[in-house]
Amino acid sequence: MLQKISLALLGMTAVVMSTNPASAVTLQVNSGPFSSYADAKTVTFDDGTANDPNGFVTYSNITSNIVQGSVSSQYASPYGDNTKFLTIAPVGSNVAGDSGLVNINFKQAVNYFGFYGGSLDSYNYVDIYKGNQLLKTFSGADVPTAIANGSWTSSEANMFINLVADTGETFDRVVMRSDGVAFETDNHAYRLAQSVPEPSAMLGVVAIGACGMMSLFKRSQQKVAVKG
Repeated sequence: MLQKISLALLGMTAVVMSTNPASAVTLQVNSGPFSSYADAKTVTFDDGTANDPNGFVTYSNITSNIVQGSVSSQYASPYGDNTKFLTIAPVGSNVAGDSGLVNINFKQAVNYFGFYGGSLDSYNYVDIYKGNQLLKTFSGADVPTAIANGSWTSSEANMFINLVADTGETFDRVVMRSDGVAFETDNHAYRLAQSVPEPSAMLGVVAIGACGMMSLFKRSQQKVAVKG
């Protein structure tokens, strides 16, 4: 009986460990300039800065990246978007937003980040990090149903892109970069991750439960011995 209980507890441990695999981030899309996630918070850049009104996101490596409208051979406003937005171009390209990349750091872990991407190109990239670990890199060519040809007006090159962490996964930094002119985005959205137990904590719970069950089994055996 004791052996069966031990095997069962080992099975429970295996289940707990298997629910925390090395997971990833998936990419989804929706139409329109805003996130379809109702619980997401949004940075619009409408005040001409990259400041998050909610205080959870910090942007760095910002120079002349926030613009409005379209300038030929420099940047194009995402289709239907008349407000200020973020543009990124390669270092040394001598156009607005030529910082090469922009770092987006979250004060708390998130499980979702989205943005309205304009005139998507295959040389537009988004890197997803958890600490110093790179979880995933997406390019404009990876966007489902998109044609990353830089069109200013096509719905297939202007859409809202959602980066969603798999169950149990989180991330805390996003890097947006471009190898060509340019990478235009607006209405950055994010969602704070719910608190989830760490694998080590869950294993601790299992261990405590194992000790309790074994102790109960031993007491039961002692009672049977006394009655006999």
